[in-house]
Amino acid sequence: MTVVRDRVKKLLSRPRFTVTNHGIIFMNEKKHVPEGFNRGTEVSIGLIQTAVTKDIQENIQKTVSFVRKAAAQGAQIICLQELFSTVYFPQHERLDASGFAEPIPGDMVSLFARLAKELGIVIIVPLFEKAQNGNYYNSAATIDADGNILGVYRKIHIPFDKLFYEKNYFKDGDLGYHVYKTRFASIGVLICYDQWIPEAARINTLMGADILFYPTAIGWIKGHTSKDGDWHNAWETVQRGHAIANGVHVAAINRVGEEDQLQFWGGSFVADAFGKVLKKASHTEEEALVVQVDLGMNKMIRDGWGFLNNRRPDTYQRICKPS
Repeated sequence: MTVVRDRVKKLLSRPRFTVTNHGIIFMNEKKHVPEGFNRGTEVSIGLIQTAVTKDIQENIQKTVSFVRKAAAQGAQIICLQELFSTVYFPQHERLDASGFAEPIPGDMVSLFARLAKELGIVIIVPLFEKAQNGNYYNSAATIDADGNILGVYRKIHIPFDKLFYEKNYFKDGDLGYHVYKTRFASIGVLICYDQWIPEAARINTLMGADILFYPTAIGWIKGHTSKDGDWHNAWETVQRGHAIANGVHVAAINRVGEEDQLQFWGGSFVADAFGKVLKKASHTEEEALVVQVDLGMNKMIRDGWGFLNNRRPDTYQRICKPS
């Protein structure tokens, strides 16, 4: 470990880049580029963070305008927040939410497919899915830059807590994990509660993801105090940990605003493969957060730590057993 630590320390001590409000800016001088660092792997990520009303069409049109704004700033892969078009209805223990659900493909996904093709960008669209089998899922459709739907991820880890009664609304995801080879990068898409589960991040990494996207709806419960725990810090820290442990970039997208008993904390962010937050959105304002990253950093960090190469899957049998 001393050798690994010294190598990583040496790499990080070199002035290979600086972080600005626009993401990572790489220095022109060749002598500043660490050995093994690949150029030509830059990609621009857009995260759309909004407040949501009960008017679904208003939410959709507002999101479309933010997507256009992010694309105009150079975003190539854009991710929307969890259940972006509707209020966060699972905070109610029992509610008829069937009217919020849509099939995939359906009118909304088709709208964003046309937009993706028009702008030449990738769009991740999280929504309440009514499947052909009659079940309802918390899902995300990934649309490539040519307008084709690459696939659908159905949220696998479903919470059931006060004001997060998701098991009453969503079936457990049944399509497994997916990594999509988009026009710009290979990406993994997970959803909200998945971000607390290290196995999900590791599997996506082993499947070839360069970036993990986590569309999210999370916030403070009104009336709770900091004495109940720093939930926001835990939320951000665990995802930065996934970035470090797997040598990937992580993008977390959250909503803002008050909805009944919840105050959503925003704070959408992108972290690099060393867990450094490159750019973070407001905790209160709607925003199209755009940040450019260089995915060549992933390999450098992975080679430095050696976490993936030194894994011992033969010792992990216990992890597959229920707790």
